[in-house]
Amino acid sequence: MSEILEGLKDRVVIVGSGLAGLMAALTLAPEPTVIVTRAALGGESSSAWAQGGIAASIGKDDSAALHLADTLAAGDGLCDAKVAAGILAEAPAAIAALERAGVAFDRDGEGALSLGLEAAHSLRRIVHAKGDGSGAAIVRALVDAAARTPSITILEGYEARRLLLDGDRIAGLACATERGTVILPSSRVVLATGGIGGLYDATTNPTGNFGQGIALAARAGALLADMEFVQFHPTALDSRRWPLALVSEAVRGEGATLLNERSERFMAGVEGAELAPRDVVARAISAEIARGGRVYLDARQALGDSFTRRFPVIDALCREAGVDPSRNLIPVRPAVHYHMGGVATDEQGRSSVSGLWVIGEAASTGLHGANRLASNSLLEAAVMGLRTGRDIAGIVANRVKVPQRQMNVAAPDASLVRPIVSSHLGVLRNAGSIQGAIVALLPLADGDGPAADPALVALLIAVFAGLRTESRGAHARTDFPLKLPDSERRRLNLSDALDIASSMTFNSLARSA
Repeated sequence: MSEILEGLKDRVVIVGSGLAGLMAALTLAPEPTVIVTRAALGGESSSAWAQGGIAASIGKDDSAALHLADTLAAGDGLCDAKVAAGILAEAPAAIAALERAGVAFDRDGEGALSLGLEAAHSLRRIVHAKGDGSGAAIVRALVDAAARTPSITILEGYEARRLLLDGDRIAGLACATERGTVILPSSRVVLATGGIGGLYDATTNPTGNFGQGIALAARAGALLADMEFVQFHPTALDSRRWPLALVSEAVRGEGATLLNERSERFMAGVEGAELAPRDVVARAISAEIARGGRVYLDARQALGDSFTRRFPVIDALCREAGVDPSRNLIPVRPAVHYHMGGVATDEQGRSSVSGLWVIGEAASTGLHGANRLASNSLLEAAVMGLRTGRDIAGIVANRVKVPQRQMNVAAPDASLVRPIVSSHLGVLRNAGSIQGAIVALLPLADGDGPAADPALVALLIAVFAGLRTESRGAHARTDFPLKLPDSERRRLNLSDALDIASSMTFNSLARSA
């Protein structure tokens, strides 16, 4: 029998300790809250790895309307304009809330917030903390604030394995610990578990993040949305490091250019050039690499000796790889960086399952559409953490019956899934690669071994990709290179997705028979 932590009964349970989860916990205070984290508080969080900062329309010539226009353009027709407008309008309030929590944002000589420029933004609106170490500085401040908050109980070394249901409502969370399976009885659970980068060989994310929140919510019956849209950051440092180090878009924002091995500036004729939306730049770099070429970022003239001061973290990573970015070309390649899809939620973070909220990268609010605008991710995490905290604070815990059964869920391992996803669901896709992924992933997802949860998330990406017969945003198909005139976001639950996968597998096998 699993151990039930009756002493923590009815507390709000937050899974994950990145920006979104920490903001939700701090907003809920002084209501008793439990943060469940596999690693140390704030560890293995994509938030802490973010270099770019937070997008916020606080400059004198900027406005929420201009920020929205840039977001909609990058989202390539699939943003939920109402949701996006609401989240972006709260950017100044989110920055203020972070400052109250202890985040020290960079300021200029006159005391105003320093604003950087990134791709597809029409103005400087990226707020930084400690230059290109923004994510780490923000998470560090929030971790300190959470540790000082008496109402927050922190359970480190707890890995969420399954959501428990009482009928169709959340009843608790089963976690794996050193002493076995532990159950947290709760009718209010928040998933803030991050993205899916660990499903790919080339990623800038913590490799242990394979979409755990998506797997948990999907198995509990939640609706999923936009799973096909996986954003590849165009400029990961091409080195032996795994995961790959990120060379922030802000470097291009300061004037660095992209060159191939023939010293050709291949983005020069593209609208926006090096600062075009990420999907455009990633596809262009992928095309150069596909023909056998190499791609480099040239910051020598734009930054020169100031590179080390402006981008100390990136400078150190480059030097680790034997590159002096002030004097050498920086080798780059696309790598998985962010997932626009996830658990479908409303504007408060509520999923389709009663008692389950999902925030941050694990969620799909509609803000990002088909392609996330740079630095909108930390903004969304902060805003949705605040909103969800306020939403839950007004909801009394329900009386639920916790299922009394032994939980024997294998520790997840994405190693079998990673080669399949990397070769079949990359920057460029087609029907053959998508069907190949589904055929290989379905048996793993249907099983109960270590690959089951990672394979399930990957299978969902493949099914959604197979249904979108067009190229839009981060979803590019060589067999359907054009956009459809009418296109919408798609939502499916796990049962429907598995039926579609089985149908696609049958059709594929029938054609090959």
